[in-house]
This record gives sequence, C-alpha cells and structure tokens, in this order.
Amino acid sequence: MKAAVISAPGVVSVTTMDDPTPGPEDVVVEVAACGLCGTDLHILQGEFAPTLPIVPGHEFAGTIVAAGGGVVGLAVGDRVAVDPSLYCHACHYCRQGRGNLCERWNAIGVSRPGAAAEFALAPAGNCVRLPEHVRTEDAALIEPLSCAVRGYDVLNSRLGSSVLIYGSGTMGLMMLELAKRTGASSVDMVDINPDRLATARLLGCSRTAASPDELEQPRGWDVVVDATGNERAIQDALGRVGKGGTYLQFGVADYAARATIDPYRIYNQEITITGSMAVLHSYERAADLFAAGVLDPQVFVSDRFDLADYPVALQQFKEGKGRKILVTP
Repeated sequence: MKAAVISAPGVVSVTTMDDPTPGPEDVVVEVAACGLCGTDLHILQGEFAPTLPIVPGHEFAGTIVAAGGGVVGLAVGDRVAVDPSLYCHACHYCRQGRGNLCERWNAIGVSRPGAAAEFALAPAGNCVRLPEHVRTEDAALIEPLSCAVRGYDVLNSRLGSSVLIYGSGTMGLMMLELAKRTGASSVDMVDINPDRLATARLLGCSRTAASPDELEQPRGWDVVVDATGNERAIQDALGRVGKGGTYLQFGVADYAARATIDPYRIYNQEITITGSMAVLHSYERAADLFAAGVLDPQVFVSDRFDLADYPVALQQFKEGKGRKILVTP
C-alpha cells in the first residue's frame, strides 16, 4: 500500500509498505479520508511520537476490508469512523476511567501506524459504524469533534456564560458550535487570520476581532478557551478571564512553551485553569452529534488532497491556510 511517512524531524514522504494484517480483535480499514491536525505538525518537528519513522493520521474513517476472527458486531463492508486512542486498561489512570491520561498511552497515527495511508489497522472496539446518511469521507471530522466534546466536559460551563475563543481554525470553530449548543449567552472569537474570522461569523459567533482589545468586555469573560497552542495567545488569554471564570487550555502547545500566572489573582478572583487532553468517553457522543448535523462538512472542510500530495497538504496546513484539510487515499 501507499502511505505517508515522517521519517525524521522535518522529513515527510509518500512511500510503499506492506498492507496491515488484522489481529484477532482488529480490523483493517480502507481509508476514505484522513484529516490533518496540529498534532501532525508536532510529530513532524520531533515531538509526541516516541520513535520515528511513523505513518501519521489519527482523524479518519473508511470501510472495513478485513477482520480478525474474534471480531463481533462488525463485518467486512461496514463503514466506520475510528477512535485512535489506545489505552493499556491496566495502569492507575485507566483503572480510574481516565484512559486519556494512561501511563502507557498510545494512539493510531501518533505512536502506532496511522491513516495517512490506503489502509489502517484498528481495534474493532474503537470503531463506530456510520449511519447511511453520513458520507464516509466527511466522518473524518468525528475525531476532532470528540476532542471538542471532551473540552466541554472539562469546562462544565453554566447556561448564559460569555465565551471567548482564541483561534478560529477547525478546533476553535468546533468549540464555537458546541458553545452555541451548551447555552452560551455570547461567543466571541479572536484570530489574526481574517478569512478564518469570516467563517466564524458565517457560523454565528457574536463578535470577531484580531485582538480582545477591540472587544468591549470590562469584566472579562466567564469562559476563555485557547484553541491555538500559541504561547503569546495563551499568555494574553489568561488575563482575559473574569472573576469566577474558567480558562481552558485546549490547543496543543509546543513542549517548550511557557506562560506566567498571577497566583494572587487566581486565589482572589476564584479563577479556574484547566486543560483538556484528547478523547475521553466522548467519541460515540461526537459521532451522534455529527450524525445529527452539529457540523456542516461543507463549511469545515476547505481542502481535499490526494495521498500522493500529503507533504504539500501538510505544508499548507503549517502555513495556516484553509480550515480542515483532508487527505483522500
């Protein structure tokens, strides 16, 4: 099969390798579409993946073309979306039901061969069958949506909250859509990319700006979400949380990124600072939300590349052009 491979920091190419073979409880999925994500850029720069080379790609959906003898409930020909999370189910955190904090955490496309390929291997238990009205290639959006659902699980925000989101890329826009559906009184978005802010306005956000300084909010916001991972944005966002408010680190920052806090302000104003890591008990709910139309794929997907052009697609994503970019093997 053909597959994209990150072989060393900064080095990515498309090559040929053996097709995967399913274990007793695995399936092989013929990939219909694979989304690009900020995590892929971190892998490209030598973070996350414990060893290179690696086939990236953790946002994907496709059709089962082979199944192990122990697989039940799924069959060859089923169209599925795949949760890439691979937990050990035995460590301290897994036993507490916190698999996303697993001490031996792995993921398809991060530490195990992923879906930037014609075929991908996955545990059958990680697959969610798609309803007839959902296009297989669009269902690659379910994985990032499941991360956003996890983010709102962590936030546990109240009805009528004012929300400020940094970054109107795919993840910021998904957080916008969920904020609207969890009863936010207003959802403001900041980004230095005017094209992305135009999409935010199309999706019905309250206000957009290149900086929160342009927005009138004297008491700050009840909920502030960073969906950029950018160190400067994070530092600014921490200062925009109102009294009794919550800051969510949702974007994936570089390992070396640092921000400072004012401990007295955190204490005196009862500010909560929290984070959201990947997927936890949220993939199936995201699949249900997607099937119910919470996202419009025509809005969220801006580009579709052939697998042979994966390096080009990754470079475009790195440059911040477009919204969700899909690779279609």
